Amino acid sequence: AGVVDTARADVLERAERSGLVDDERFAERRARQLAERGAGDLLIVDDLVRQGVDDVVARAAVGHLLVEADRAAAIVERRGRSARTLRYLASRGFSEDSLERLIADIGSGALR
Repeated sequence: AGVVDTARADVLERAERSGLVDDERFAERRARQLAERGAGDLLIVDDLVRQGVDDVVARAAVGHLLVEADRAAAIVERRGRSARTLRYLASRGFSEDSLERLIADIGSGALR
């Protein structure tokens, strides 16, 4: 606050050139942290964009993670195959594509 726009831009440019500010590095680190906490790709991209990361950079960071379906499968393995797990994963930003098998099991009546 109270800093002239040109001065702020100059300081940010120097910080970026020296490697102190790196959106890609931040995005990759934050994406990895969120994925380790059980977040799906949609939640991760949304979080990064809200943090001020460009959408393209956010999606690239997600692209470096373990495939979302594999992360979802690991959570299902821990929590069990149930409608409750499906709701949990959906609330954590996992896409329908990643949850397809679990959705099919519930839709067929195999799970309740």
